[in-house]
Amino acid sequence: MLKPEDFYGALREVEFSLIDDLVKKAIAEGHSAPQILNEGLIAGMAIVGKEFKARDLWVPDVLLAARNMHRGIELLEPLFSKEGGGSKWKIVLGTVKGDIHDIGKNLVSIMMTGSGFEVVDLGVDVPAEKFVTTIKDHQPQIIGLSALLTTTMLEMRNVIDAIKGSSGDIKPYVIVGGAPVTEAFAREIGADGYGADAVSAVEVAINLLEKK
Repeated sequence: MLKPEDFYGALREVEFSLIDDLVKKAIAEGHSAPQILNEGLIAGMAIVGKEFKARDLWVPDVLLAARNMHRGIELLEPLFSKEGGGSKWKIVLGTVKGDIHDIGKNLVSIMMTGSGFEVVDLGVDVPAEKFVTTIKDHQPQIIGLSALLTTTMLEMRNVIDAIKGSSGDIKPYVIVGGAPVTEAFAREIGADGYGADAVSAVEVAINLLEKK
């Protein structure tokens, strides 16, 4: 049986060696890729998320853990291809037009990947039209919008309006987040969900999809 606390310890390490050893050992012992992902990496990252929410860890600690988790996922990718256990859902992420901040978005990206999402990351300073065309091209179930500035968070409304007003058949859920964003603001602009942090964003996205 995999121990989440072992993976938690590896996720907190500066070097990749411990996470490499844990994942490779789990593979050698015959654990499946989904099992290693869910019972090891995600369970370990959940501990990180709880400590971050409790303010026992800070953003640099979470970024380090997210980097190490990404490394673990890279080691599992060949197994997922062989086992046929690909991503369950697809999400498009982007920091809205006028904003070039991406730390929070990048954390969400890694957490979403580790939680079974295929992530299409559009980067920063993304105009509303780009989100609309990406929906047509990739047909995601979720759109995630990020903003760090009070001036750019207003752009989220423009993106949501553009998505709702588009002619395409695909109308994904839209979740929003970022330092100045609140749950009340999310409701006001017509978003389907609000994530106060990366852990919450994953929870909100999964809850929306499992309602379907």
